[in-house]
Amino acid sequence: MTTSLQQSSKDSILQYLLKDSQASAQTIAQVLNISPQATRRHLKELEDQGFIDRHIIQVKTGRPQHFYSLSRKGRDRFPQNYGEFAVSFLDTLTETVGENQVSKVLEKQWQRKAENYRQYLTGKTLHQRVAQLVEIRKEEGYMAELFCVDKKSTDLDNQQQFFLSEHNCAISDVAESYPQVCGHELEMFASLFPDCHVERTNWIKDGEHRCGYLIKKNLN
Repeated sequence: MTTSLQQSSKDSILQYLLKDSQASAQTIAQVLNISPQATRRHLKELEDQGFIDRHIIQVKTGRPQHFYSLSRKGRDRFPQNYGEFAVSFLDTLTETVGENQVSKVLEKQWQRKAENYRQYLTGKTLHQRVAQLVEIRKEEGYMAELFCVDKKSTDLDNQQQFFLSEHNCAISDVAESYPQVCGHELEMFASLFPDCHVERTNWIKDGEHRCGYLIKKNLN
Protein backbone atom coordinates (compact mmCIF):
# COMPACT_ATOMS: atom_id res chain seq x y z
CA MET A 1 0.00 0.00 0.00
CA THR A 2 2.82 2.41 0.89
CA THR A 3 4.56 1.87 -2.45
CA SER A 4 1.33 2.59 -4.34
CA LEU A 5 0.79 5.84 -2.43
CA GLN A 6 4.38 6.94 -3.07
CA GLN A 7 4.10 6.20 -6.76
CA SER A 8 0.84 8.16 -6.92
CA SER A 9 2.50 11.13 -5.22
CA LYS A 10 5.40 11.01 -7.68
CA ASP A 11 3.00 10.98 -10.61
CA SER A 12 1.15 13.93 -9.10
CA ILE A 13 4.42 15.85 -8.82
CA LEU A 14 5.31 15.12 -12.44
CA GLN A 15 1.85 16.19 -13.62
CA TYR A 16 2.04 19.39 -11.59
CA LEU A 17 5.45 20.28 -13.05
CA LEU A 18 4.14 19.55 -16.53
CA LYS A 19 1.45 22.18 -16.00
CA ASP A 20 3.41 24.75 -13.96
CA SER A 21 6.85 24.59 -15.63
CA GLN A 22 8.80 24.86 -12.37
CA ALA A 23 8.14 25.06 -8.64
CA SER A 24 9.84 24.86 -5.27
CA ALA A 25 9.50 21.88 -2.94
CA GLN A 26 7.46 24.04 -0.55
CA THR A 27 5.00 25.03 -3.25
CA ILE A 28 4.63 21.44 -4.46
CA ALA A 29 4.00 20.21 -0.92
CA GLN A 30 1.33 22.85 -0.32
CA VAL A 31 -0.48 22.47 -3.63
CA LEU A 32 -0.49 18.65 -3.60
CA ASN A 33 -1.07 18.38 0.15
CA ILE A 34 1.99 16.20 0.70
CA SER A 35 4.17 16.55 3.77
CA PRO A 36 7.39 18.55 3.18
CA GLN A 37 9.51 15.56 4.21
CA ALA A 38 7.76 13.22 1.77
CA THR A 39 7.89 15.85 -0.99
CA ARG A 40 11.65 16.27 -0.63
CA ARG A 41 12.10 12.49 -0.67
CA HIS A 42 10.01 12.12 -3.83
CA LEU A 43 11.85 14.98 -5.52
CA LYS A 44 15.22 13.43 -4.67
CA GLU A 45 14.16 10.07 -6.11
CA LEU A 46 12.71 11.66 -9.25
CA GLU A 47 15.90 13.67 -9.73
CA ASP A 48 18.07 10.57 -9.27
CA GLN A 49 15.93 8.78 -11.88
CA GLY A 50 16.43 11.65 -14.31
CA PHE A 51 12.76 12.67 -14.50
CA ILE A 52 13.24 16.17 -13.10
CA ASP A 53 15.96 18.84 -13.07
CA ARG A 54 16.87 20.97 -10.07
CA HIS A 55 17.78 24.64 -10.47
CA ILE A 56 19.30 26.94 -7.87
CA ILE A 57 17.98 30.50 -8.05
CA GLN A 58 19.53 33.33 -6.06
CA VAL A 59 16.95 35.59 -4.43
CA LYS A 60 17.52 39.13 -3.16
CA THR A 61 17.29 38.15 0.49
CA GLY A 62 17.92 34.86 2.21
CA ARG A 63 19.46 31.63 0.98
CA PRO A 64 19.31 30.50 -2.67
CA GLN A 65 16.14 28.57 -3.48
CA HIS A 66 15.82 25.24 -5.27
CA PHE A 67 13.28 24.97 -8.05
CA TYR A 68 12.31 21.82 -9.94
CA SER A 69 11.19 21.28 -13.53
CA LEU A 70 10.56 18.31 -15.81
CA SER A 71 13.52 16.93 -17.72
CA ARG A 72 13.19 15.65 -21.26
CA LYS A 73 12.95 12.13 -19.84
CA GLY A 74 10.17 13.30 -17.52
CA ARG A 75 8.19 14.76 -20.39
CA ASP A 76 8.58 11.54 -22.32
CA ARG A 77 6.60 9.73 -19.60
CA PHE A 78 3.45 11.42 -20.84
CA PRO A 79 1.58 10.14 -23.92
CA GLN A 80 2.89 11.58 -27.18
CA ASN A 81 1.59 10.57 -30.61
CA TYR A 82 4.69 11.56 -32.54
CA GLY A 83 4.67 8.33 -34.55
CA GLU A 84 1.03 8.70 -35.55
CA PHE A 85 1.59 12.31 -36.56
CA ALA A 86 4.71 11.44 -38.57
CA VAL A 87 2.92 8.68 -40.49
CA SER A 88 -0.06 10.95 -41.19
CA PHE A 89 2.30 13.70 -42.36
CA LEU A 90 4.16 11.33 -44.70
CA ASP A 91 0.86 10.01 -46.06
CA THR A 92 -0.25 13.55 -46.85
CA LEU A 93 3.13 14.36 -48.37
CA THR A 94 2.95 11.25 -50.56
CA GLU A 95 -0.50 12.25 -51.83
CA THR A 96 0.74 15.77 -52.51
CA VAL A 97 4.16 15.32 -54.13
CA GLY A 98 4.35 11.57 -54.88
CA GLU A 99 6.38 8.64 -53.58
CA ASN A 100 9.62 9.60 -55.34
CA GLN A 101 9.77 12.99 -53.67
CA VAL A 102 8.97 11.47 -50.28
CA SER A 103 11.82 8.99 -50.76
CA LYS A 104 14.16 11.90 -51.45
CA VAL A 105 12.94 13.65 -48.29
CA LEU A 106 13.57 10.52 -46.19
CA GLU A 107 17.02 10.12 -47.73
CA LYS A 108 17.86 13.73 -46.95
CA GLN A 109 16.67 13.19 -43.38
CA TRP A 110 19.06 10.29 -42.74
CA GLN A 111 21.91 12.25 -44.30
CA ARG A 112 21.29 15.13 -41.89
CA LYS A 113 21.09 12.72 -38.97
CA ALA A 114 24.32 11.04 -40.01
CA GLU A 115 26.02 14.43 -40.12
CA ASN A 116 24.82 15.13 -36.60
CA TYR A 117 26.10 11.75 -35.37
CA ARG A 118 29.41 12.20 -37.18
CA GLN A 119 30.44 15.20 -35.12
CA TYR A 120 30.55 12.96 -32.05
CA LEU A 121 32.48 10.14 -33.73
CA THR A 122 35.27 11.91 -35.60
CA GLY A 123 38.86 11.23 -34.54
CA LYS A 124 38.12 8.17 -32.41
CA THR A 125 38.99 4.49 -32.58
CA LEU A 126 36.46 2.04 -33.98
CA HIS A 127 35.47 0.91 -30.50
CA GLN A 128 35.07 4.49 -29.29
CA ARG A 129 32.95 5.37 -32.31
CA VAL A 130 30.63 2.38 -31.94
CA ALA A 131 30.35 2.91 -28.17
CA GLN A 132 29.48 6.58 -28.70
CA LEU A 133 26.86 5.67 -31.28
CA VAL A 134 25.31 3.21 -28.82
CA GLU A 135 25.05 5.94 -26.18
CA ILE A 136 23.38 8.31 -28.65
CA ARG A 137 20.91 5.66 -29.74
CA LYS A 138 20.10 4.87 -26.10
CA GLU A 139 19.20 8.50 -25.54
CA GLU A 140 16.92 8.34 -28.58
CA GLY A 141 15.00 5.40 -27.13
CA TYR A 142 16.41 2.47 -29.12
CA MET A 143 17.55 0.43 -26.07
CA ALA A 144 20.90 -0.13 -27.76
CA GLU A 145 23.61 -2.53 -26.59
CA LEU A 146 27.17 -3.12 -27.77
CA PHE A 147 28.85 -6.52 -28.03
CA CYS A 148 32.45 -7.34 -28.99
CA VAL A 149 32.60 -10.09 -31.61
CA ASP A 150 36.34 -10.26 -32.19
CA LYS A 151 37.79 -12.63 -29.59
CA LYS A 152 41.38 -12.40 -30.86
CA SER A 153 42.22 -9.39 -28.71
CA THR A 154 41.20 -8.28 -25.24
CA ASP A 155 42.16 -4.69 -26.06
CA LEU A 156 38.91 -2.94 -27.02
CA ASP A 157 40.72 -0.40 -29.18
CA ASN A 158 42.12 -3.26 -31.28
CA GLN A 159 38.78 -5.00 -31.76
CA GLN A 160 37.87 -5.53 -35.42
CA GLN A 161 34.20 -6.53 -35.09
CA PHE A 162 31.29 -5.24 -33.04
CA PHE A 163 27.61 -6.07 -32.85
CA LEU A 164 25.08 -3.28 -32.30
CA SER A 165 21.78 -4.53 -30.90
CA GLU A 166 18.65 -2.39 -30.63
CA HIS A 167 15.77 -3.92 -28.67
CA ASN A 168 13.32 -1.11 -29.35
CA CYS A 169 12.48 0.83 -32.51
CA ALA A 170 11.86 4.46 -31.66
CA ILE A 171 10.25 5.02 -35.08
CA SER A 172 8.27 1.77 -35.30
CA ASP A 173 5.07 3.46 -36.53
CA VAL A 174 6.93 5.13 -39.39
CA ALA A 175 8.97 2.00 -40.20
CA GLU A 176 5.82 -0.11 -40.45
CA SER A 177 4.22 2.21 -43.02
CA TYR A 178 7.45 3.32 -44.73
CA PRO A 179 9.94 0.42 -44.43
CA GLN A 180 12.41 2.29 -46.65
CA VAL A 181 13.45 4.26 -43.56
CA CYS A 182 15.07 1.04 -42.31
CA GLY A 183 17.09 0.86 -45.51
CA HIS A 184 18.14 4.45 -45.02
CA GLU A 185 19.14 3.66 -41.45
CA LEU A 186 21.46 0.93 -42.69
CA GLU A 187 22.92 3.39 -45.21
CA MET A 188 23.39 5.88 -42.39
CA PHE A 189 25.33 3.42 -40.25
CA ALA A 190 27.46 2.45 -43.24
CA SER A 191 28.29 6.11 -43.88
CA LEU A 192 29.37 6.54 -40.26
CA PHE A 193 31.86 3.67 -40.57
CA PRO A 194 33.43 4.04 -44.06
CA ASP A 195 36.32 1.83 -42.93
CA CYS A 196 33.94 -1.02 -42.10
CA HIS A 197 31.42 -3.39 -43.62
CA VAL A 198 28.04 -2.85 -41.94
CA GLU A 199 25.42 -5.59 -42.22
CA ARG A 200 21.94 -5.87 -40.75
CA THR A 201 21.64 -9.34 -39.24
CA ASN A 202 18.36 -8.97 -37.34
CA TRP A 203 15.23 -6.95 -38.07
CA ILE A 204 12.27 -6.26 -35.81
CA LYS A 205 10.11 -5.79 -38.90
CA ASP A 206 10.72 -9.46 -39.76
CA GLY A 207 9.28 -10.48 -36.41
CA GLU A 208 12.56 -10.69 -34.53
CA HIS A 209 12.91 -9.27 -31.03
CA ARG A 210 15.64 -6.81 -32.02
CA CYS A 211 17.42 -5.06 -34.86
CA GLY A 212 21.05 -6.14 -35.09
CA TYR A 213 23.98 -4.71 -37.01
CA LEU A 214 27.38 -6.35 -37.49
CA ILE A 215 30.13 -3.75 -37.87
CA LYS A 216 33.33 -5.34 -39.17
CA LYS A 217 36.48 -3.40 -39.97
CA ASN A 218 37.69 -3.76 -43.56
CA LEU A 219 40.99 -5.56 -44.08
CA ASN A 220 43.70 -3.39 -45.63
